[in-house]
Amino acid sequence: MNEHPASISALPVIPALPASVSALIDRWQSIGAFAADVGCGYEAARQMRRRGRIAPQHWPHVVAASRRRGIAGVSYEWLAGRIASPRGAAMPGEAA
Repeated sequence: MNEHPASISALPVIPALPASVSALIDRWQSIGAFAADVGCGYEAARQMRRRGRIAPQHWPHVVAASRRRGIAGVSYEWLAGRIASPRGAAMPGEAA
C-alpha cells in the first residue's frame, strides 16, 4: 500500500494573480471598499475598473492595499503592464 505523508489537499493554496484591473478591483467586496482602501474617490475607482487601468499616482496605494489583502503579485510592474495592454487584460505569458 502506498502511503503518502502529506496529501495534495494539505498543500497551501497560492492565490492567482489577477488577470486584469477589473479582476483586481473585484477582489474587494465593492468598488466603494476598494476606493476607501486605496484612498481615492468612488468615481475614480469606478473609472479605473471601467477603463481597465490605474493612474500611476494611485499605484503606491493600490500595491499597499493589495498586500494588506494578501493579493500576491500586484506590483508597479504589473500595473505598468495593464497600461500597455488593451482594457487591462493579461499580458502574454500571464494567466488569464
